[in-house]
Amino acid sequence: MNKRILLFLLPILFLQNIIAQNRKIIDVHFHTRSAGDYGKIPPPNPITGKTPEAQTNEAIFNSNIALLKKYNVVKAICSGTLKRNSDYISKDPTRFLSSLEYPDHQNNALPDTIAFKKLCEEHKIVAFGELGLQYEGQTLNDKKYQPYLAICERFGIPVAIHTGIAAPNTPYTCCPNFRIEAGRPLLLEPILIKYPKLKIQLMHMGFPFLDETKALMYVYPQVYADVSAIDWLVPKEEFYNYLKSLVDAGFDNRIMYGSDQMIWEDVIPLTIKTIEEAPFLSDSQKDKIFYKNAAKFFNIE
Repeated sequence: MNKRILLFLLPILFLQNIIAQNRKIIDVHFHTRSAGDYGKIPPPNPITGKTPEAQTNEAIFNSNIALLKKYNVVKAICSGTLKRNSDYISKDPTRFLSSLEYPDHQNNALPDTIAFKKLCEEHKIVAFGELGLQYEGQTLNDKKYQPYLAICERFGIPVAIHTGIAAPNTPYTCCPNFRIEAGRPLLLEPILIKYPKLKIQLMHMGFPFLDETKALMYVYPQVYADVSAIDWLVPKEEFYNYLKSLVDAGFDNRIMYGSDQMIWEDVIPLTIKTIEEAPFLSDSQKDKIFYKNAAKFFNIE
């Protein structure tokens, strides 16, 4: 590289690095997993091949909190059991916010509507999800979820639902009822018609149903999307093409950062790096995706 060009670029690259280091981040898709959720010997990261080092609940927490502090993740929406979420919150009450996951890895039943209403009313949860209904071959249109959606609408609790696809061989391994069709974003339209004030978070940005995701977000401004999982599991260029299409469509003010952190220590730095290095995003747009959009969606001061 020409020496003059290099000297010109160095201050810019240095400034960009400072901005990235100081950028506040909200992780809207963070799982509070427990030791043993993935078996006695947890699987390696499917992308990097790195095996998780933490083997106890305390070690998992310590590893996660160190990563969140290092990368300035000031808030994390904890998707998990209420008990495990509470454990995280008790150790760092300003950083962690509880979200009720269903179904969860501890096979806990959905609370009855009286208990659920109390959770919402007392602000014990900030979101309802991750709802992995697709893994059961179900959708939010199932009548048993309607009372919960009505409560969420009443108290302004966003519903965070798994959309799109899953890991290869999912129906043959963990989840025989999983169906791709159940993850189509447009299946949520009847819910949005019935509950017009309900806020919905499309986890995994509805990937790969780009046109359906665009249509839903265009017509229903209360729908936001997070970049979780596809920001590290999908080939980078494929992810960038998908994200850029949504940004070009004018949705940079409704896309949120999510790591989908489960058990792998390298997921958070990997996902943050992917967004930071997106060549088509301005610093202003990165600030929106990393923090501002989520702060607005979850009413975080």
